[in-house]
Amino acid sequence: MATLKDIAQRAGVTATTVSRVINNRGYISEGTRKKVYAAMEEMHYQPNELARAFSKQYTNTIGLIVPHISHPFFIKVISNLESSAAEKGFKLLLCNSKEQPEKEQDYLDMCISNRVAGIVLCSKYVQTREFRKMNIPVVNLERGGDDDTISVQCDNYQGGKLAAEHLIECGCKNLLHFGGVAGKDMPADRRADGFSDVCKRAGIPYRILVSDRLLYGSMHYEDFIRRALQEFPDVDGIFASSDLIASQVIQVGAQMGKRVPEDIQLIGFDDVMISTVTTPQITTIHQPVEEMTELCVEYIAKSLKNESVPQKIVLPVRLVQRGTTVLKTEI
Repeated sequence: MATLKDIAQRAGVTATTVSRVINNRGYISEGTRKKVYAAMEEMHYQPNELARAFSKQYTNTIGLIVPHISHPFFIKVISNLESSAAEKGFKLLLCNSKEQPEKEQDYLDMCISNRVAGIVLCSKYVQTREFRKMNIPVVNLERGGDDDTISVQCDNYQGGKLAAEHLIECGCKNLLHFGGVAGKDMPADRRADGFSDVCKRAGIPYRILVSDRLLYGSMHYEDFIRRALQEFPDVDGIFASSDLIASQVIQVGAQMGKRVPEDIQLIGFDDVMISTVTTPQITTIHQPVEEMTELCVEYIAKSLKNESVPQKIVLPVRLVQRGTTVLKTEI
């Protein structure tokens, strides 16, 4: 079985450097880190995670609790967070709560018992008090922060403003926003605030509709969208709170004889893959998920070293125009 000295000799570094790479301690250049990982792979070296956990009180594992693993936004979060974690020498422990508070509590206990280095929360119901007692860094991703936990968000309010402004620039006169989930206060609800503020200032009629948890869980909004279009037939501009909902607006609209963008101009939110595989492709608000997940991992790593990190950071969003909107100057 290979030892640290064997790995060090193969990589051309000292055993101390190998130890620092494995334990993610101190500054190590990316080139040195790659050489050590390559030597470990060639020699089939597996660090003793349990022994390391007891020696430094935590493993090189980051827990991630999400409410869904099949939603396009959380698929993107999971993929990007795993990549960001790997770059820093961490592994990812994925927990899918399915919006069930009791499952979230079970996962909380599992993260503690597995001595995670930190945890990223995307789910609403987890209480962070237990993590603080165990000195486990917690980062809230697009989740309202509580007490002294770290929060990483995109500028949801600005996203709502950009969507409303763009629809008005496209000549829309009756706007509709498919918003968040009733009774569930999340940072994403600020999208509706930005949207409504712009509409009020412009004197444009608008409506904001919220769904329920069952729709959020099933991800099937077709009937909800159909009822809205039947009740408000004059709507000519829609801002959907996700690209998933926007894609279903295209489908339902086609079934009802409402063309996008000819009859209804449409904007989504997130800029996930689904926004580029519909016909037409969806104009959307780009949420910087890659940068957000990088910050989550960075803040956990800094917290483990007792370095100061900001309690809340809000990253800018931007509008990506595709085929579901057409500016008046382009007509």
